[in-house]
Parts: sequence; C-alpha cells; structure tokens
Amino acid sequence: MTQKQLRRIDTALPGVWVVEPVVHGDARGWFFESFHVRKYAALGIDAQFEQCNVSRSARGVVRGLHYQWPNPQGKLVSVLEGEVYDVAVDIRRGSPTFGRWEAAMLTADNHRQLWIPEGFAHGFCVVSDAATFMYQCTALYDPAADAGVRWNDAAIGIDWPVAEPLLSDKDQASPFLEDVPPDKLPAYSM
Repeated sequence: MTQKQLRRIDTALPGVWVVEPVVHGDARGWFFESFHVRKYAALGIDAQFEQCNVSRSARGVVRGLHYQWPNPQGKLVSVLEGEVYDVAVDIRRGSPTFGRWEAAMLTADNHRQLWIPEGFAHGFCVVSDAATFMYQCTALYDPAADAGVRWNDAAIGIDWPVAEPLLSDKDQASPFLEDVPPDKLPAYSM
C-alpha cells in the first residue's frame, strides 16, 4: 500500500505554492498536520512562524491586497470553515512576474493551503456564507509597515468572483500598484 505524502503544487508565480496536506479520516472525522517544520522545509517552505491570526468574514467580503514593507511577512494561509478565493500578487520591483497574480480555492473540505512568500501582496474573497481564515506569518504585524494595493487594480486584473464586494475603508482607499512609490515596494532578488 502506497503512503500518501504532503504535496506541493507549483503555480505560475515562482515561490507561490498550493500545499495539499495528508488528511487522515474515517467515520469519526479527520486529522492533518497544518505545519511540520521538517516536512514543509523539504517542500521549500523553510519558515519560522512568529504570529498566527484568524479572521471570520461574511459572503462577498474581500480582504486585501495586503503586504508589509519593510519587515515583510511570508504567509501560510488556510480555511478552517467555509470557502475563499485566495490571491497572491507579485509586487517585487524588477521581478519578471511583477504585477501578475495567482489564485487558489481554499476550503475547509479540501484542506489546501497557499504559501505566499515575502514580496507578494495577499487577499481573498469569501464565496461561502461565511469563512474562518487562518494566517501563519513569518514576521510580527508591524503597523508602521502595513501597506496595500487596490483590490480591483485594472493593471493587475484579478478575476474576483464577486462584482460588488464588502470592503473595509482601508481597502477601498489603497493605491493602485503604479501609484505606490518604488521605495514602498520590496525589491526582487534571485
């Protein structure tokens, strides 16, 4: 019998990966490791998490596109309840994929996670009645470094699954990517 293994699915954005954990289940329910330092390092996610956050949002809520600069955060995100359309955007100055985005459906049923490395903006849209979302972050939240890019920036062109989202005042006022001063964006390094 073949043992299932933790799996990394590459996306079109180098370094942004979907992670499929091994889920053990039976009539009683299920169990999986949401993080294991050695196993995730073998996938390429060599992270030390400093902070873990949980949010709950209603259908149609869009949160993002958020990032920190300086003091960037890598994020391993997942859904504990419900379903979200999760998005990462490359905002690294000089990157060959600058301004490009990738999305994944993360649900409580598929147990998938999305790894968003430092240098990327992150956002999500709730597509179920509600969703409980978990963020494991590689750096502490730094209010002075808190930044964002407009969720509906036409130059990025994210195909959100909602026409009129529920947004925070902060997210409604975020600048378009072209209007962010270069020193307020991370730099690409190979």
